Amino acid sequence: MSSTTAPRTRTPGRQAGLAVAHDAVQRGSKRKRHYGTHLFLVVMAVMWLVPLGWALYTALRPSWATNQYGYFSVQGPFNFDNFVQAWTQGGFSKYFWNSVIITVPAVLLTLFLASLMAFAVSRVNWKFNITLLIMFTAGNLLPPQVLAAPLFLMMKHFQVPYAVSDSGNMLNTYISVIAVNTAFQIGFCTFVLSNYMKALSPDLTEAALVDGAGLLRQYWEIIMPLCRPAFAALGTLEVIFIYNDFFWPLLFIQNGDRLPVTTAINNLQGQFFNDYNLLAAGAVITVIPTLVIYLLLQRQFVAGLTLGSSKG
Repeated sequence: MSSTTAPRTRTPGRQAGLAVAHDAVQRGSKRKRHYGTHLFLVVMAVMWLVPLGWALYTALRPSWATNQYGYFSVQGPFNFDNFVQAWTQGGFSKYFWNSVIITVPAVLLTLFLASLMAFAVSRVNWKFNITLLIMFTAGNLLPPQVLAAPLFLMMKHFQVPYAVSDSGNMLNTYISVIAVNTAFQIGFCTFVLSNYMKALSPDLTEAALVDGAGLLRQYWEIIMPLCRPAFAALGTLEVIFIYNDFFWPLLFIQNGDRLPVTTAINNLQGQFFNDYNLLAAGAVITVIPTLVIYLLLQRQFVAGLTLGSSKG
């Protein structure tokens, strides 16, 4: 009498356990793969934060303590006297207002014009959309310093009424700095916004077109509200770029009363001696507005950079 062995079958409970074990192994392997990424991010964060932390540490110490004990010491008092002196001696209140006059219109104009161009090259089918996008993108590859002399002569010979400029031309005006910053930043914003708008479903504008909506209405009522995360991310970047710009205001503005805050540190330099603790305090003061803006818009900034990254 021969006996046959019945085949072993997997019960539902055994299959569920194997699936859970397989998922656990996969999660464990993924965690191991992320160690290198986390280490790289930590190292990069430390490299970026150390200069800022060192500037803040130097600004909190009086110059005599640094001269007596050295920069790499912890002896001596810590106070905010350097910040108070830098604010009053450097005239930061006036220069901050100049930066606001330059930065806010430049950012708004850049985002508005770039959104129009991005809509034209991404949501409208015509034969020049790719060509124009390439031209706008290629403009970012040109160093701004190459155009310094031609732009200076252009602003010098562009005649305007004396009610607009006390020099009779575009030099020594906020308009010249705003126009040049807008022109140089619009290419980058067009490239980013066009890629973002391409990720939006074409059914949105097609349905609006069937309902009788024109291009302007599609742009303003459909595309623009959906691009708010991208506008928040780009707005944060553009505020930082234009606010920190030092080259164009120094080139076009000769009147010291109209210079932005990035040039206020020059007022803290002495003729024969430089107080580096005072200069560090001035540098930290100029950084504070950009840090506040980034912290306030951090969620929108991250969402604007990552939203659409998983769309095909």
